[in-house]
Amino acid sequence: MITTHSVTSADGTKIAYDRYVPTGGSRGTVILVGGAFSYRKFPKMVELAELLVRSYGLTVINHDRRGRGDSGDSPDRYDAAQEVDDLAALLAAEGGTAALFGWSSGAVLALRAAGSGRIPGISRVVAFEPPFVVDRTRHVPPPDLAATLHQLVAADRRSQTVRYFMTKAIGVPAPFVGLMRITPMWSKLTAVAGSTPHDWAVMAEYMKGRPLDPADWNGVRVPVLVLSGGRSDALLRTAAGAATAVLPDARHTEIPKLSHNPDVRLLAPPAGEFLTTHAAPTT
Repeated sequence: MITTHSVTSADGTKIAYDRYVPTGGSRGTVILVGGAFSYRKFPKMVELAELLVRSYGLTVINHDRRGRGDSGDSPDRYDAAQEVDDLAALLAAEGGTAALFGWSSGAVLALRAAGSGRIPGISRVVAFEPPFVVDRTRHVPPPDLAATLHQLVAADRRSQTVRYFMTKAIGVPAPFVGLMRITPMWSKLTAVAGSTPHDWAVMAEYMKGRPLDPADWNGVRVPVLVLSGGRSDALLRTAAGAATAVLPDARHTEIPKLSHNPDVRLLAPPAGEFLTTHAAPTT
């Protein structure tokens, strides 16, 4: 069963979400935290939610992060703490205890929420390919990225925002982005272009080409499963190993045939098994 709801975050922003409930008793609750340009109706987020419900008996909360879909926004105010508050509001509305599944920048947000000390009900975290940039051997975003990104968003230059974020923040080659502009996906990307400063607020400190500081992650005291794909860029595979090394209770699984644009049928099993291990059944 799928029902749609909303919750109000600490700053008054409305956060919309879908609740997927399995038939029979639930084996626990997981909140999905999408990455850049993702939203709750994004097909792979929906597919992941459906698989975790159907195959693992989990209650799944699939939400629109602020600035996307049916959720509200906080224009000109971009702070990772706001999105931690959003997750706190979701978790409180759904019984006070839940795991988090984060994808890309959403994985970093999930880890930051778990380490914030402000949401004691987080039980565990799945972090799929957090895009940390821990050395300077590959793409490193420019230091003035935030200023340019904010200017583009303020001017509502959506296509340029998408192009700039993809090439400068993520490191996607410009010719590939150019090809994307003639696909049906482009309009979906431009629709959520204004949310990209929220992603950058989450990621900026951890994409500077320097090693992760264990002190930044000591607060993540819950079990963490870091997932990466064998077909993903080397930067992401390196980031997965670096994250695992600094988290107090983490293990890393690389899925050989997976990429950052994943086959959800390969992604769901290790996540579902981890999320239901020792999980207390609920009714």
